[in-house]
Amino acid sequence: MIGVGAFGRNHARVYRQLQQAGSVRLVGVVDPDTLRADAIASEFGCKTFGSVEQVLTTHSEVQAASVAVPTVLHLEVARTLMEAGVDVLIEKPVAATLAEADELIGLASSHKRVAQVGHLERFNPAVRATLPLINRPMFFEVHRLSVFSPRALDVDVVLDLMIHDLDVVLTFVKSEVKEIRAVGLPILSGKVDIANVRVEFESGCVANFTASRVSTERVRKLRFFQPGQYISIDYGRQDVLVFSVGGGADGSHSNVAKDATLEWGTRVDNRLSSQPSVNPQIAVAKPAVTAEEPLLAEIKAFLLAVRERSRPVVSLEDGRKALDLGLEILAEIERHAGRIGVGKS
Repeated sequence: MIGVGAFGRNHARVYRQLQQAGSVRLVGVVDPDTLRADAIASEFGCKTFGSVEQVLTTHSEVQAASVAVPTVLHLEVARTLMEAGVDVLIEKPVAATLAEADELIGLASSHKRVAQVGHLERFNPAVRATLPLINRPMFFEVHRLSVFSPRALDVDVVLDLMIHDLDVVLTFVKSEVKEIRAVGLPILSGKVDIANVRVEFESGCVANFTASRVSTERVRKLRFFQPGQYISIDYGRQDVLVFSVGGGADGSHSNVAKDATLEWGTRVDNRLSSQPSVNPQIAVAKPAVTAEEPLLAEIKAFLLAVRERSRPVVSLEDGRKALDLGLEILAEIERHAGRIGVGKS
């Protein structure tokens, strides 16, 4: 485990859990903050190392590693590991720049390494349960709000929080981006802490994203409409609600029925009603969701790809796409700030 800050500790916890189940051995943790590293190593029964080079020199049997260092160090650390024959799980965002992401892709290819990106929400049971329901999503409304925390302030809120939803929507829509409109402001840090974004895709789909790390509440919700259906995902509750309009998925339902679905669905999904619809045109379903900690599912998927030498669920190319969109959004935020005469700081 490389980097044992707030989230790196969680990786170490999961590896320890898997070690107790007999599927992996946690060799150690690496962090320049030796006091913190010692505490984590003591907690999870492994060794402490001051550098990646040290662990590679003393433990040549290491096959895989999670990388949860600051984003600007992802390339440097992952390069050292992959050149030594170690497969990597790199926390999101995959890199600080597209050039660095491209170099990571090249390194993984040339050294034949498995490299997965830590887009955690892909492994959320609610997202997994929704994937089979996707046909032609046309409108998204996404909110990801958090209370302020000093962690991850090396990146803007777009690359810290919103990037989870950018990755999920890109996975659902499978279309090129046509237009981006965005506004964002720094509030409690030197970087953008709150942002609102509208993305239009070549398919005609439109997605609205709101992300904040200065909220008074914690919200993790994604809602979307596709022909005949309104689907609501609550990431935190790992829950999915599906509102289907009479007329099926062929788009033959009326605009009145569409409006009724959106209005009624938005009201009802907030209280997770399991009662029959008050509108006979709308059927409500709650797909079965198998509860599992997303990080555990993510790491298990990574280790499976390592063992089978298979393409990971979230590839470096996927991470690059989400990073590309995130950087374009930040550029649009900066352009918008310039147009209205508001600086970033």
